[in-house]
Amino acid sequence: MPRRGIRVAGFGADRVKSQRRSRGRSVASGLKRLVVPGLLLLSADYALFGGEYSVFEWREAREDVVEEQARLESARIEIDALQVELEMLERDPTTIERIAREDYGMIREDEVLYRFADGDNTGEREASPAR
Repeated sequence: MPRRGIRVAGFGADRVKSQRRSRGRSVASGLKRLVVPGLLLLSADYALFGGEYSVFEWREAREDVVEEQARLESARIEIDALQVELEMLERDPTTIERIAREDYGMIREDEVLYRFADGDNTGEREASPAR
């Protein structure tokens, strides 16, 4: 029976060394199993929710683009309407006459203009003192 402090060379020493190596490998592989997925999760989190272009900022920018496209289309429609009105003002004498009559109260030489006062304006005239 061998003593406790004495080991037989070859059999016991190799076994102890291989156990120490396997422990070192298992710790390293265990660390790799934890660190690598952790780093992948952190980088995915940063890519999606952090940084300059997160998912939320991307969605907000996309909504802004849709709003601006709608405003652009509205502006184009307004520009087209104004161009049609400009062309009518430059070439159509009937349109010019209509605007002169409606906006400026102009009449032809042989016409008489009748203006009717609103009910609200009449009460104000009666309350004002005569000069």
